[in-house]
Amino acid sequence: MAADGPAPPAGTGPTPVKIREVTGDERLTTSFPLQSYAFGPSSAPPTDEELRPALPYHEGNRTMVVQDAGVTVAAASAIPMWQNLRGRVLDVAGVAWVVTHPLARRRGHSRDLLHHLLGEMRQQGHVASALYPFRSSFYARFGYLNLPKPRTVTFRPEDCAPLLKADLPGDITWRPFADGYDDYRLFQRRLLDRRHGFAMPPEHQSAAARDAGDRWLATARIDGEVVGMVTYRIDGQGGRLRADDLLTVDAFGRALLLRFFALHVDQVSEVVLTVAADEAPELWLSDLTARVETVISFPSAPPPMARLLSVEGLRGVEAGPGRVGVEVVDDPFMAGRYRLDGAGGRLVVEPGAKRVSAVLTAAGLSGLVYGVLDPVDVLARGLGTFADDAVAQLRSLFPRAVPCVFPPR
Repeated sequence: MAADGPAPPAGTGPTPVKIREVTGDERLTTSFPLQSYAFGPSSAPPTDEELRPALPYHEGNRTMVVQDAGVTVAAASAIPMWQNLRGRVLDVAGVAWVVTHPLARRRGHSRDLLHHLLGEMRQQGHVASALYPFRSSFYARFGYLNLPKPRTVTFRPEDCAPLLKADLPGDITWRPFADGYDDYRLFQRRLLDRRHGFAMPPEHQSAAARDAGDRWLATARIDGEVVGMVTYRIDGQGGRLRADDLLTVDAFGRALLLRFFALHVDQVSEVVLTVAADEAPELWLSDLTARVETVISFPSAPPPMARLLSVEGLRGVEAGPGRVGVEVVDDPFMAGRYRLDGAGGRLVVEPGAKRVSAVLTAAGLSGLVYGVLDPVDVLARGLGTFADDAVAQLRSLFPRAVPCVFPPR
């Protein structure tokens, strides 16, 4: 914290508290020291030169800070990303590195900063926002709600041995992640077009994993076309193969990658793999012994959260037949009346609905659109109220769906 020193009591400095954007080298003495304290192990305050290598991975982000008497007391960043929401790829803001100086906490700085940051991202055309919270209840105040968390599957490589004899089309290539990085990004883009909830980070953020130099990349191809990819690390002889997200277009891609893991039977004791929330590992193989887990804890292992920032921005997402007037309340970004119509298979949004049969909070509408809440869930959680005819209409407009949300890499 040496860059800024201890924070003065709010309002006692020579200049008023203000929110402003920081860019470039300014991050070295404003947001970066706070991030280091909040998310890193205790150590001597990092120097500017120790922090400087991280700058390229933040240059595309929108970073805002709160300053009191010239001292940075809070910071937050928005990462411009893309997410598939019911068949349409939308601009979304990934909120990250929300931090407050330890001597300036409980003063509302993060609250003010988030309102400001989300407002700016909405003005720039971002339709939704997603994040990994330090505590869900804090972000629920801002209209966010939890989404399904990816599962972790742990199994022995020998349990995949039957796939070594299976007559599968295609083959596997293996190389350092850095060598296959461009192909990996292209494959992510393919999945972005076809998987509800799938999010793709910007180039400047993904480059951090590429440049770390600590991962391998296995690629499954059939007739030259990529059908699956996975990045991974190995602890060491007899240790674990720790795979990241299992990215596949079909069962062949998954089977080819599992067969690749089987080839490590004499090298590692276990494979630990991250899969989407809708995967069913018990159906992969007859005798697969596996531990499938979703660990939720705060702040170390939270589920993802998301919220909409614009109702009009939802025009064109896939929708079922239905028509309903809704009013969004208690939200600075979406409050108002809208007529939602999905009769043509794509959502039509018209502001200023005269007849309203559903009153929703931002979280209530977000839960319906993301597919994680049924209208009855919205009622039960106090996120909205409906006239009798609205429940069936909303259920038809936004049928339940499991968003495939992976940590951004």
